Amino acid sequence: MNKAYLLTGGNLGNREENLATARDFINRQCGTITAASSLYETAAWGNTDQPSFLNQALEIETLFTARQLIRRILKVEKLMGRVREVKYGPRLIDIDILLFNNEKHNYPLLQLPHPEMQNRRFALLPLAEIAGDIIHPIFLKTIVELLAECPDELEVKKYS
Repeated sequence: MNKAYLLTGGNLGNREENLATARDFINRQCGTITAASSLYETAAWGNTDQPSFLNQALEIETLFTARQLIRRILKVEKLMGRVREVKYGPRLIDIDILLFNNEKHNYPLLQLPHPEMQNRRFALLPLAEIAGDIIHPIFLKTIVELLAECPDELEVKKYS
């Protein structure tokens, strides 16, 4: 059994409902969700002229390899209506694999661990809630340590 950590997010439509739908699809098509963080709200990163995002980290157990998992995740995004038009643009749903076991990959569709997670508070904060003691396979630091060192100054707050 493989363990993966995902980050779901979106800033269009009913954000809470979209994250719930994504959880349902992931649970049915990708693996069993074994932990889920709180929802967090963050101003848009990169392309800032758009609505705020809701994000949630998920821990899943899966029988799929990392490459098989990313293909299934891309299908889930497509089923939910994800259209890729503008880099860092608004979206109904975004699902990233942050970590997959202790693996390191550099495939066209997938880089593991996620190459920018250490620079993004909106990824690290929800991940720290459910897996703060996990060691990053490249930096050899815990997620909590990476969060403490994160240069990103965007406010990330729990969503209620």
